[in-house]
Amino acid sequence: MADRMISVIIPTYHEETALPATLRCLFAQPGDYEVIVVDGGSTDRTCEIVQVEPRTRVLAAPKGRASQMNAGAKEARGEWLLFLHADTLLPDGALVRLNRMEGEVQVQAGGFLHQFSGGDWRLRLISFLDNFRCTRSRIIYGDQAMFVRRDLFKKLGGFPNQPILEDVAFCERLIRVTEPVLLGPPVVTDSRKFVKMGIWKSFARVLLIILHTQFRLPVLPRVFFQDVR
Repeated sequence: MADRMISVIIPTYHEETALPATLRCLFAQPGDYEVIVVDGGSTDRTCEIVQVEPRTRVLAAPKGRASQMNAGAKEARGEWLLFLHADTLLPDGALVRLNRMEGEVQVQAGGFLHQFSGGDWRLRLISFLDNFRCTRSRIIYGDQAMFVRRDLFKKLGGFPNQPILEDVAFCERLIRVTEPVLLGPPVVTDSRKFVKMGIWKSFARVLLIILHTQFRLPVLPRVFFQDVR
């Protein structure tokens, strides 16, 4: 039987820049939760940053978000599994809110609205379109702090072992059995990677992903999802 708490699972790979702020924000949250960081072979200071924090459990798994998040889910003890990107900040009170929802059996999964850090209007536009898409489709992306009850996650087989769009593929299965809730205020993702890649290029990528998921276009090439650190 699952403990009455949340398991926050953070996949990491070369995240020394953004991870400290994410952990500070996370551990400032009240609530009943555990934190599991699953590293995919970082050679920077990521593991060092995590290991000095005694409230984290640190695991290793083959690189890839699906592989790493599934490894964390196997070790999780919580009723809720919350998958948090290493560059994303939860809104105040998010975990207390999830703790209170544990007894609401009609709620089986969900995520948060999304916004990027900074004030660039192009980034605000991307977040607006992403939130509009999610409100209509209920397909929750990984950077929206997706959460799902542990038993349901296991029943659905976890994230499919694929190199890209594992969050979309999982959600496509998820919405067949439940309607995920969408919570606000939004999570805030560090815009650094989008800016480094180029905002318009990132914007085009978001639009192509939307077209892919909404209209079943062919799978996008992996080079389209190159690592930006």
